[in-house]
Amino acid sequence: MTTTQPLIDQIAERVERLLVRHEELRRTNELLAEQVQELKRERDNLKSRLMAARARVDSLIDRLPAAAAAPHESQDKERPAK
Repeated sequence: MTTTQPLIDQIAERVERLLVRHEELRRTNELLAEQVQELKRERDNLKSRLMAARARVDSLIDRLPAAAAAPHESQDKERPAK
């Protein structure tokens, strides 16, 4: 029975290390999940700001006289596609 005690001690030590590692990974996962949520909020905010800016630009374009918009359209047609 004395030969099983070192084996039990090794297993117990291994289990302890695994528990510590598990806790580290759990905490890391929690922090990463928080970062993901923050980045999603930031992305949503930026999308909202982009949509508002597009709406303002569209509104400004709509207010331009038709003659002022025509030269830009013809220039766009003459430009080669990239």
